[in-house]
Amino acid sequence: LGWKFYDADDYHSLENKKKMEKGIPLNDEDRIPWLCTLHDLLRREDTCGQDTVLACSALKKMYRCVLISGASAIEGNQPEQPRENPPLKILFVHLDGPMDIIARRLEERRGHFMPLELLKSQFDTLEPPSAPENFITVSLEKSLPEIVLEIESTILQG
Repeated sequence: LGWKFYDADDYHSLENKKKMEKGIPLNDEDRIPWLCTLHDLLRREDTCGQDTVLACSALKKMYRCVLISGASAIEGNQPEQPRENPPLKILFVHLDGPMDIIARRLEERRGHFMPLELLKSQFDTLEPPSAPENFITVSLEKSLPEIVLEIESTILQG
C-alpha cells in the first residue's frame, strides 16, 4: 500500500512493559495514556496526509474510541465542548481466531515482552468490534497472504 507502519507495542511505557514481563495484565489506567499517544501519532500522520497502518490490540470499544478521538473520548462526563479536531477515520481490522492459534503464534515470537500467560487476560478483556464501528473481521485461520489480500481489498474498495 505504500503506507507508514507503526507497531503500538513500541509505544508502551517502560512501566507497562515491565508489568507485562512479570505476567501482570494491563488495566485501563495503564492503557489510556498509551492509547492517547497512539491517537496523537495517528493525528500527526493524518494532518500530513499520510495513510497509516497501526498494529494495536485495541481490545475494548473505549480503546478504539480513544484512538479515533483522543482523550476527549474518555472525558464524556464533562460538558460538551467544541472539538478542536474531527474524529479520525479509522478502519479497524479485527483479527479473529481461536486461542490455540494465537497461542502458537505467540510461542513462535522471539524477544517480545508479553508472555503467553497474558493471552487469556486479553481474551477476557476483548470486546469485539460491532456496528456502528468501522471494522472488518478477518479470520486468523486463513493463510497470511489471504489475510493481507482481504484487508487490502477492503481498503482499496473504500
